[in-house]
Amino acid sequence: MRIWLRLALFCASSLLGTAAAMAQGFPSKPVHIVVPFTAGGTADVLARLIGQKMSEALGQQVLVENRPGAGTVIGTEIVAHAPADGHTMLLLGNSFTINPALHAKLPYDPVKDFVPVAMLVRSPQVLVVNPALQVKSLAEFIALVKSRPGQFSLATVGPATTQHIASEMLKSAMKLDMIYTPYPGGAPAVTALVGGHVNAVLANYSEVAQQVLSGKIRALAVTTRERIDPLKDVPTVAESGFPDFEAVATFGLVATGGSPPAAIARLNAEVNNALKAPDVRDKLIAQGLYPAPSTPEQFGAHLRAEMAKYAKVIKEAGIKVD
Repeated sequence: MRIWLRLALFCASSLLGTAAAMAQGFPSKPVHIVVPFTAGGTADVLARLIGQKMSEALGQQVLVENRPGAGTVIGTEIVAHAPADGHTMLLLGNSFTINPALHAKLPYDPVKDFVPVAMLVRSPQVLVVNPALQVKSLAEFIALVKSRPGQFSLATVGPATTQHIASEMLKSAMKLDMIYTPYPGGAPAVTALVGGHVNAVLANYSEVAQQVLSGKIRALAVTTRERIDPLKDVPTVAESGFPDFEAVATFGLVATGGSPPAAIARLNAEVNNALKAPDVRDKLIAQGLYPAPSTPEQFGAHLRAEMAKYAKVIKEAGIKVD
C-alpha cells in the first residue's frame, strides 16, 4: 500500500512539475492575435493596444493579423485549425455568438474548436433620435411609435449585426412596429439621423457621442445594465420599464481548442493586467469601450449564454443572411 501511495504522490508531483515548467516556458515564440475584421476598426485598435501591453509582459512579440471576410468566418476558421499550443488567439466580437444561429453549417465548431481566454471590453449601445421627433424619454418614444404603427424608421448597421439584433430585441420587448433601415456602418446611420432621413438609430456610444454632446441628436436610453459615465443623465432600458433587457457589444479572446491550460492561464493573467493598466484603461474608455476583466470560465459562460440568446432572437425575428 505504501509503495502505491508513494507512486501516486510521485506521479502527482511530476504532473505539477510539468505544468509549472510549461507555464514558465510559455510563450516560446511570438503570439498571434487574428482579428477577423478590417484594419483600423474598433477590434483592430483594441487588439493592437492589448497586444502591445502583453508583449512587454510575455517577453515575446504579440502580432496582430487582420483576416476579414465572410462575416468573420474566415479569420475564425484560421484560429480553429491552428496548432493547439496557445500561441494563436482570435479577437472575437458578437458575430462569434451570432453566426452559429445564422449559418446552417460553419467550417468550425464554436464550442469544441476554441478555449476561452478572457473578455476584453463591453461596448454600450445607445438609442438616439432626431430632436425633431419631440420626444424626451423612452416612454414618450414608445407612446409615439405605438400611436402610428409602421410609420417610423429605426436604423442600425446591418443586417444580421449586433446592433440589428439588439434593435429587434428592443422592438420585441416594447412591442413596436417600426421600419428597419440598414446602413453599411454606424456612422452613416447617424449621419442619416442628423439629416432627418430616419427617425431613430441604435448604435455604439462611440458612434453617437459627438452628435449627442453637441445636441444634434438626443439619447433616450442605453442598453447596458448600468448607466454609463459620459451619459449619466440618460437612463438604461432596464430601468425604463424593461428590467430584463440588456444588449451589449462585447469583445474577447479565445485560443485554439486543446491549448494547454497553463498557457491559457498565463494569457488570461496578462490580458487582465493589460486591461487594468491606467494608460490602456483610459484609452479604451475614451473610445466608449469599458474594460471587463474575467476568468476563462466566466468568459466561456458568457459566450454560451450569448449563443442561446441570439439564437432565440434570430429565430423569432426571422433574421437571415443573404
